[in-house]
Amino acid sequence: MRVMSDSDTDPDGEFVALLTEHQLAIRLYVQSLLPGNSRARDVAQQANTTIWKKRDSFELGTNFKAWVFTICRYEVLNFRKKQARDRLVFSEELEGMFAEELPRENHNFEQLQTALRTCLGKLRQVDRDLIQHRYFNAAPLQKFADENDRSVGGLKVMLHRIRNALQKCILDQQTILDAKGGVA
Repeated sequence: MRVMSDSDTDPDGEFVALLTEHQLAIRLYVQSLLPGNSRARDVAQQANTTIWKKRDSFELGTNFKAWVFTICRYEVLNFRKKQARDRLVFSEELEGMFAEELPRENHNFEQLQTALRTCLGKLRQVDRDLIQHRYFNAAPLQKFADENDRSVGGLKVMLHRIRNALQKCILDQQTILDAKGGVA
């Protein structure tokens, strides 16, 4: 193992490649520790800033994912301390369980993202519009309900059914890819 140093011809090149390769995993990890929190992207960005500042302490050849996830976890903890007065905060024990388990998981986030895109494409247009409105635009259901002459309760039921359908579709997509040896 070698420690990154200024004597390398491109001291940050390998680090930048690793950081770029792990961007999706970083974002999803932070989102998993801050479920439903619209500030998760901000926390992930702050984690990236901290990762960059601490880049000289990373040893090439060691587990980059575990290293960045540790930094992300501390950024989430810092965020939680600032947001302690909010209504839902995970206990430190549960946070610790997430932080220990998630880095060990060998998720193929790109494969999951591809499966999600495929499954979203199979939805009816009205269902895609609702998903777009709720999750990608992060807009309140009341606005969509008003625009589409629907009740908020009815939309919640629709979202529940759509999420279940997407989950089943994604699992089916993974089964297909696993049967093909992981190649789409």
